[in-house]
Amino acid sequence: MPGTKRSAVGVGMHVGIVTKEDQSTGYITYGIIQRILTKSATHPHGIKVRLETREVGRIKEIV
Repeated sequence: MPGTKRSAVGVGMHVGIVTKEDQSTGYITYGIIQRILTKSATHPHGIKVRLETREVGRIKEIV
């Protein structure tokens, strides 16, 4: 399930994100959402979040 709609994600959810550094490789980092950073209702590249490990990236999949 892609994370392009803000209403579909919430704090505490397990997700896979792609960080800015990993955009070229597409490497997915998994973790738990600490904070949702995107203010708009949708984003075509995924909602930007901060994980509990302090990594920031756009959601590519919801686990």
